[in-house]
Amino acid sequence: MAVKTLFITGASTGIGAETARAAVRDGWQVALFARSEDKLAALVDELEPELAIALPGDVTKKSDLDDAVRQTQERFGSLDAVFANAGRGLDTAGISEGDPDEWREMMEINVMGMLWTLKASYEALKATQGHLVLTGSAAGRKHIKGSIYSASKWFVHGLAGNMADDMRDWGGRCTVIAPGMVDTPFFDSPKPEKLKPEDVAEAVMHALNAPARAAVEEIFLMPTN
Repeated sequence: MAVKTLFITGASTGIGAETARAAVRDGWQVALFARSEDKLAALVDELEPELAIALPGDVTKKSDLDDAVRQTQERFGSLDAVFANAGRGLDTAGISEGDPDEWREMMEINVMGMLWTLKASYEALKATQGHLVLTGSAAGRKHIKGSIYSASKWFVHGLAGNMADDMRDWGGRCTVIAPGMVDTPFFDSPKPEKLKPEDVAEAVMHALNAPARAAVEEIFLMPTN
C-alpha cells in the first residue's frame, strides 16, 4: 500500500507541528510549509528526513504555495491531503479600538491564505481524490460581539461546507476542525487548562483516517472547562 502524503501550512509550531508528528506516527509522509525555516528544519530532523520535507514560504503568496505543492509532488510523487492550518488573531479586538492595518494582515492569512492554499493544491487533490482539512474555530460557529477574528473564521466554515459539496463530485472529502481555546503560541500567555495542540492533531487524523465511505465534515472540539 502506497504511503500517503499530507501537506500542512502553519507547520512550524503548535497545531501544525503536532499534526505532522501524529501523521508520521500514523504512517504518512509530511510536507511542512511555514515562514520559519529554522523551526521547519528542526522538525524535519525530528521526524526523519525521508518522511518529511521543509518548505519555507509565506501563505499570503500564491507563488510560494504553488512552488511548495510542486516540490511536494516531486519529492513524494503525489499529494493525498492538505491541512490548511495557518492563521492568526488580533492584538486589539473590536471595531472602535481595532487597527484596520492589523485587520488587513489577519485577513490576508486567515482568508486569502486559505484560498491560495486551496488554489495551489486543488488539482493535486483532485488527481488523488484527496482530502482537504481547514482549521476553523469555535469562534466561527457563533457570533462574538464586534469580533473581526470570528468573522474570518466564519468564512473558513463557509468555505469548508462549500468545498465538501464541490469535492464530493470527484470523490474527495473536506473537513473543518473547530477547536475552542488551545494552549499554543497563538496566545501571549499560556493556557495550560485548555485544549492541547495534540488534541486538535488527533481530531485531524481521525478525519483523515476515516474509511472512504465516511466523510467527517466537521469536528467541534472544546475544552471540558
